[in-house]
Amino acid sequence: MNPQQIFSLLILLTAIVLFITEWIRTDIVAVMIVVTLYATRILSPQEALSGFSSEPAIAVAGIFVLSGALHSTGVSDSIGERIGRLAGNSLTRAIAVIMPSVALLSAFTHHVTTTAVMVPVTLDISRKRNIPASKLLMPMSFAASLGTAITIIGAPAFLIASTILQQGNRPGLGIFSIAPIGLSLSLVGTLFVLLVGRFLLPERAAGKGKTSYFRLEDYLTEIVITDKSPFVNKTIAEIEQDERYKFRVLGLIRNRRRLPAPFKEELLKPGDVLVVRITPDELIAIREEPNVELHPVKMYGEDQPQKKSQDNGDQEDDEFVQAVIAPRSDLIGRTLRQVNFQRRYGAIVVGLWRKDGWLDQEISKIRLRANDVLVLEGNEESLANVANDPAFLMMIPFHGEAKPRRKAWLAALIMLATILLAAFNLMSIEMAALSGAVAVVITRCISPRQAYEAIDGRIFVFIAGAIPLGVAMQKTGTASLLAGWLGNGVGGWPERVILFALFAVGAIITQFMSDAATTALFAPVAVALAQALGRAPEPFVVTVAMASVIAFLTPIGHHGNLLVYGPGRYQFSDSVKVGTPLTVICAAIVVLLAPLIWRS
Repeated sequence: MNPQQIFSLLILLTAIVLFITEWIRTDIVAVMIVVTLYATRILSPQEALSGFSSEPAIAVAGIFVLSGALHSTGVSDSIGERIGRLAGNSLTRAIAVIMPSVALLSAFTHHVTTTAVMVPVTLDISRKRNIPASKLLMPMSFAASLGTAITIIGAPAFLIASTILQQGNRPGLGIFSIAPIGLSLSLVGTLFVLLVGRFLLPERAAGKGKTSYFRLEDYLTEIVITDKSPFVNKTIAEIEQDERYKFRVLGLIRNRRRLPAPFKEELLKPGDVLVVRITPDELIAIREEPNVELHPVKMYGEDQPQKKSQDNGDQEDDEFVQAVIAPRSDLIGRTLRQVNFQRRYGAIVVGLWRKDGWLDQEISKIRLRANDVLVLEGNEESLANVANDPAFLMMIPFHGEAKPRRKAWLAALIMLATILLAAFNLMSIEMAALSGAVAVVITRCISPRQAYEAIDGRIFVFIAGAIPLGVAMQKTGTASLLAGWLGNGVGGWPERVILFALFAVGAIITQFMSDAATTALFAPVAVALAQALGRAPEPFVVTVAMASVIAFLTPIGHHGNLLVYGPGRYQFSDSVKVGTPLTVICAAIVVLLAPLIWRS
C-alpha cells in the first residue's frame, strides 16, 4: 500500500466509527472528510468540493423543496385522507389499501415525510374501525421505506449510487431504473404482512405519544359570513365537503340567536356566524383568505393596522401568539365579554383551546379556566400588554402555517412535470429537480422561507462530504485494494451468493448508519469488486443501496420506524420478529432481479 491508500483507509475507518457512534454530528463529520482529503493532498480543492455541486446534493435539495410544496399546499394531506376513506372496516382491507398507497406516495417524496403525514391518518383508521394501532403503523412505515425503492429520487442512497457508477465510468441510473425491484418489493411486502406479518404483530391500542403541548389541533373559533363570502347561499354540509376548507362546524348563529340542530342543510346568509373547530394551519389560512373573516376580527379589528403581505418580505404589524392563563389569574371564571379583552389589552382573541372539556359555544360566552390557551392577534404594543400581565402564565409563538390549497393542483402538476422531464431524459435529474423547486417557489406554492426550511441541511451537507470520499477511494486505488481482498475470498462464489452477502453486510451496517452513509462508503468497493470479478457493477451497487434503504432488522434503522414506535406502543423485539423475515425476503428479491436487469 502506498501512503495515499493508507491515508484513505484511515479516513474511511475513522468516518465509519464517527458515523456509527455519532460522537460528532454526521454533517460535521462530512465537512471534516472534505477538509482532511484536501489537507492530505489526496484530492485537489475542486475534487474535495465537488460534492456540493454533485447530482445527489442538488437533486436531494430540489426534491425536498418539491415535497415541501406538496405538503404546504395540502396535496399530501388530501392523498392521506383518500387512503383513509378507502381503507374499509377490516384489518385485511386496511393493510391492502394502506401499504401499496403509501409505497407509491413514497416513491416521489421522502419516506419520513410520508410516514409523518400518514401516522395521524392511520391512527384515525385504528380508532374508527376498532383495529389495534400496532397492526397498522409498522406495516405503513415498512411500506414507506419499500416505496422509496421505486424511483431513485425516493431516497438519497440511490442518487449516491448513481453518481458512484458514473465515477466508475458507467452510465448513471435512470429515474425508473430500479422500478421493477421497488414495485416487486412493495407487492411482496404487502403480501407478507397480509399472510404472515399481521400474526406476528402485537395487538396494542395507540399510545398517546408526546405531542407538543403547544402544537394543538383542536381550536375553537368563529367565522362570520360577509356579503362577499364564498359561503353565501351554501349549506354547511357543502362547505365541510369542500376539500379547500378543513374545519368542522359546531354551531350556527343567526341574528344573535343560536339555531338548534339540525342546521347542516341551512343556506347561509350574510351576517351568520359559524362556530368551528379548526387546526392551526387552517386558522391562519382562513385569516388570509379573501372575503373570509374571523368573527372576532370583524367585530373588534376594524381599527387594527392592516397586515403587510408576507410575499413582499416586509415585517407584519400584527402577529399571532398563544397566551396561557395563569392558575390564579383574575380572568378565571369570567368571559371575554365581561373582561372586555380587546379594550383592556388591545389584542384580539381569535381562538381558544382547552385541554379538558368540550367547547362548542361562542368564544365570548365561555368562562375561562386556568391553563386555557388563547390565540391572540395583535401588534407589538398590545401583545406586550398581555405579556406583562400576571394574569397570563406565558406567551409562546403560534405554530400555524397557511396552506395555499387552491394551488394544490399546480404543485402536483409541477412535480409530475419534473418526473417526466427526468424520465424521458429531457433534463438531467438534478436540473429537473432544481427547475421544479424554482417553479413551486415562483408560483407561490411554497414561500422562499418554507423552501429553505424544507431542505434538510444535514443530509445536503452529508452528501456533499461523502461524495468526495468515494472519489478519493477510486483515485487512490483504495476501493480496488479492498475489492481485491474481498475477491480473494468470494472469487469462486456464484454472483447471487456474493450479492446476498453484500446485502447482509449493508443491512447490518445501516442499522447504525444512515442509508446515504452506508451507500457512500461501501458502493465504491462494490464497483471495484464487480470489476475485479468481471461483472457489471450495477447489480452490486444497487444491492448495497437497497440494503441500506429496506433493512428492517431493528426499529433504529430508519427514522420512519422511530416515528411509529411510540404511537404503536411497540417493543424492540416486535421489529425484530416482523422486520427480520421481511428483510430476508427483500434480499432474495433484490439479488434475484438485479442481475436480470443489468446483465454483464
